[in-house]
Amino acid sequence: MKSSNNFDINDLNTFDVKEYFFKIIDHWKLFLVTIFLGLLIANIINRRSQRIYKLDSVITVKDEQNPLFTSSTNIAFNWGGPSDKVETIMTILNSRTHNEKVVNKLQFYIEYYKQGKYRKEDIYGSAPFRINLDTTYFQLQNTFLKLDFKENNAVQITVEFEEDEYNLIKYFKNQNKKYFPVEEQFIQSYPIGSTIESPFYRFGIEKENDFSELAGQTYFIRFSNFNGLVNAYTKIDVSSLKKGTSLIQLALTGPNKKKIETYLNTTVDVLNLDQQRQKIQYAIRTKKYIDTLFGVESDNLRDIESELGSFKQSNNIYDLSAEGTSLLGEVTMLDNETQRVKNRIDYYTSLESYIRSRNQIDESIPAPALVNIEDPNITQSVNTLITLSKAKENLELTVTPSYPPLKKINEEIDVERKVLLEHLSSMKIATQNSLDNLNRQMASTSGKLKSLSPKEQTLLNYQRKYNLSEANYNYLKQKSYEAGTAIAANVSDIKVLDRAKDVGQMPIQPKTSFNYLIGLMLGTILPLLFIVSKEVLDNKITTVEEIERMYKIPVLGVLGRNNYESRLVVYNKPNSTISESFRALRSNIQFLLKKENKCKTIVVTSSVSKEGKTMCAINMASVFAMSGKKTVLIGFDLRKPQMHKEFNHSNDWGIVNYLIGERTMEEIISPSKIENLDFITSGPIPPNPSELILSQSADALFEALKANYDYVIIDTPPVGLVADALELFKYSDAIIYMIRYNYTQKGMPKMIDDKYRNGEVTNISFVLNDFKVKSKYGYGYGYGYGYGYGYGYGKYGNGYHSNEIPSLLKRIERKIKSFRG
Repeated sequence: MKSSNNFDINDLNTFDVKEYFFKIIDHWKLFLVTIFLGLLIANIINRRSQRIYKLDSVITVKDEQNPLFTSSTNIAFNWGGPSDKVETIMTILNSRTHNEKVVNKLQFYIEYYKQGKYRKEDIYGSAPFRINLDTTYFQLQNTFLKLDFKENNAVQITVEFEEDEYNLIKYFKNQNKKYFPVEEQFIQSYPIGSTIESPFYRFGIEKENDFSELAGQTYFIRFSNFNGLVNAYTKIDVSSLKKGTSLIQLALTGPNKKKIETYLNTTVDVLNLDQQRQKIQYAIRTKKYIDTLFGVESDNLRDIESELGSFKQSNNIYDLSAEGTSLLGEVTMLDNETQRVKNRIDYYTSLESYIRSRNQIDESIPAPALVNIEDPNITQSVNTLITLSKAKENLELTVTPSYPPLKKINEEIDVERKVLLEHLSSMKIATQNSLDNLNRQMASTSGKLKSLSPKEQTLLNYQRKYNLSEANYNYLKQKSYEAGTAIAANVSDIKVLDRAKDVGQMPIQPKTSFNYLIGLMLGTILPLLFIVSKEVLDNKITTVEEIERMYKIPVLGVLGRNNYESRLVVYNKPNSTISESFRALRSNIQFLLKKENKCKTIVVTSSVSKEGKTMCAINMASVFAMSGKKTVLIGFDLRKPQMHKEFNHSNDWGIVNYLIGERTMEEIISPSKIENLDFITSGPIPPNPSELILSQSADALFEALKANYDYVIIDTPPVGLVADALELFKYSDAIIYMIRYNYTQKGMPKMIDDKYRNGEVTNISFVLNDFKVKSKYGYGYGYGYGYGYGYGYGKYGNGYHSNEIPSLLKRIERKIKSFRG
């Protein structure tokens, strides 16, 4: 046999939506409280939470070239522009180096606060003073300095030391050291305008407004950790505004909109300046190289000019002959062309050496400062190599050498390197051929010089050197001018489309509407979970619907809660609600009794003790007796007798004495104070109650009682604990099985219900005892007509029962009438 605590899960398959709806309605006060608390908590969170704002800025990145430059000038001063410009800019904006520059420029490590209602509020941008920090001095880190401004143009600084050890930081070199305070509180006053100094800070205060406005005001400053602050700003949100475009969006969140706005705009400004410097690095490097050559050539030209003048004066020769002038022009042209070709060969040789000796190609590639590159393939190959090398460098940071895309890039670099070297080799051969031709022409022209006089030959050589040096001087001067122009007229690749600006943006946190919605949802869901959990975990029977849903045995009636000290309520309180319930039960049980039987025997039992079977037996006997029926009540709970207490009778003898032959039936029957009602107590507790019930004496007893009484009511022990009651079922015409509201577990009546299903027990019905109507909205309505008088009538039952408590309005009306009377 299964335990009484277990029940078939199929009994729970039926889900009564209406029942749960009324249970929810019954807990409306709980919903009201939890919703109120949810909204209250949401309101507190919304009011106390730090307001967080978000601002953004939009920039575009494009390779801009100065339209004043020729193609050769662009090659000379802008060679090597990367094709992954957008990705590079986004990486720079999140880099530590870049954000260190921005933080240092803005001095964001100095934080300004004022005490707010719930916390210290960041007042950057609205503070009426500014701190001039000595960055070469160690400052107290991450600890608030309280500034109390006084009437006498002074400030009092207070520092609370709550720990034994603190950090000091020197921002100039980002150095740290330990500080061990000697007192728990440091207080010092300083005149404003002087250096404010202590062993752990040194700074000055500069007014933004009239200091008289500060008198009596309290502010706080704090020097934050530089590395931690920079690390926080490296997490700035940088993303492509639209995929595949050069538009970049920068977004930053924080509690101070002015601080966010300043940082976003400054980070773009710093980036812009850095990109301009990087973009003209070839021009800067080339100009420096050209200026060096220009200085040397200027000295050479001056020396040659001096030597030429001295020669003319000492030899009394100032001009060349017509033939000499013609030869000088021819030689000068060949000298200039030869120099140009030699410069080109030197560059090709330098570039070839660089390509062969470097595995990584970058912007340090030699710039063609003094030559014009005639072959566009060389320029294209160099740019391709730089792009591939950058892609290789980025991949090597995250993948292994065997990664297929990396291996492919290495193969492309090798191919492009070979192509460039082949171009250089062919250009060197072609250029060398040009140089050889020039040398042959020069040799032919040099032979013609022998026709001139020695003095004229010497003068021509001096003039030749002078012209060559002058040509180089002018050429270098032009190149220096071009480089300077490239530096001065550089066009930035960074264009700001939308600068960060405070235009009244609402905070993104806390999300007030969302918090109220969450509070409302939790205030609704939590009670629902409570109700469902309570129903799932609650294993107690509380309604007639549960009994009818789980068991086949019908429900005979419902008894209310007995709020009186005596169990004999039908006799003592005949007009009470519970008395009417017993009368209704008396009427309902007639349908179970066979009319042909002169005497009706009713057995009252239950699953366990304290479910009200004794009270039911006593009062059922009472209602039958009070209706004029001769009734006898038998206390057959031989193991734990209780009935005799309600009649103030001794239990020294009773049914046990009769069954063992010590007393006669007349001796054990006792009259009660209720007319027509007799009772038989159980007597002393026997060692073998089951055997006594099965004895022939029990059969004789019931035959005699049925001959003398109209009703025999039997109070039995619980069937869920002992088998005594089952043995008494054979004498019964009807069986009342008690179930106590919110006490009897759902699985307890399972055993008796199985016997009923199998036909082992008949004429049995459940009675729900100690019932309490939970709500006027739902379950419980109708029990008055169907199961027990007095439940579900609401206001229509007022005045019928003596134990009804009048409503507050009725009681007030009675008080008024009493006062007037």
